[in-house]
Amino acid sequence: MDSPTPPNAMLLAAHAGDRDAMVQLLHVYRPNLRRYAQQRCLISDVDDAVQEALLVMARHLGAVRKLASFSGWMFKVVQRECRRLGRVAFKQDPYEEALVDQWMAAHTPDSLRMDLAAAMESLPPHYVQVVLLRDFEELSIREIGERLELDVPAVKSRLHRARVMIREYLLA
Repeated sequence: MDSPTPPNAMLLAAHAGDRDAMVQLLHVYRPNLRRYAQQRCLISDVDDAVQEALLVMARHLGAVRKLASFSGWMFKVVQRECRRLGRVAFKQDPYEEALVDQWMAAHTPDSLRMDLAAAMESLPPHYVQVVLLRDFEELSIREIGERLELDVPAVKSRLHRARVMIREYLLA
């Protein structure tokens, strides 16, 4: 009897274009993505979010440059889809997702980097600091608070405001 393919080998094969490995990968990741979605989505949206994440994985896996961050990427896709479905359910889109998608499609990766750098430079220094610690150094909210001598709600507030300002700058 054949032993199951290890996830890393399966991921590498799927990334290289092996359709059987992609099917196996979708099968392996589905239960974990579903559990994750159950914690972040409205119960009626769980299956839709997981299905969309699996479709994204199938379409864009070949474009992923760092396979080591594959799991994090997949969970981020589910999280984004849960948020999108929640906005649809409540008929509210505070992030104007269609505008974001249109803006992203109109930019090259290099121009995106330059625009993001300009957006970061436009922020007050205390917001830049929080974004860098969270998104680039990947510190937890608590770790950021300890480093900056702030309480957790203050860190969350600064991070949220910084991200809103970046989004507004980029979409302006």
